[in-house]
Amino acid sequence: AHPDPSLSSLFAKENLGHMSEEQLNRYDRLINEPSNDWDIYYWATEAKPPPAEFDTDVMAMLREFAKNRNREQRLRQPDLEYLFEPPR
Repeated sequence: AHPDPSLSSLFAKENLGHMSEEQLNRYDRLINEPSNDWDIYYWATEAKPPPAEFDTDVMAMLREFAKNRNREQRLRQPDLEYLFEPPR
């Protein structure tokens, strides 16, 4: 299970278009090589340091993105519509 499936997909949506071929290759390795999605999440949110081979410019971009994303999530109020939906 992805801890935050939106983190890497939103990062990709915002960043892949202006990344160099080398950066795209590093991003591809990052999302495909570690065996555990939680590792990427921990590295991106700085809960754990990444291993040297993944501590790249792309990881720095992902960390920055995660910080901004967390700020957005804190600023945004949760949706309350579901409280008012009739039971199915």
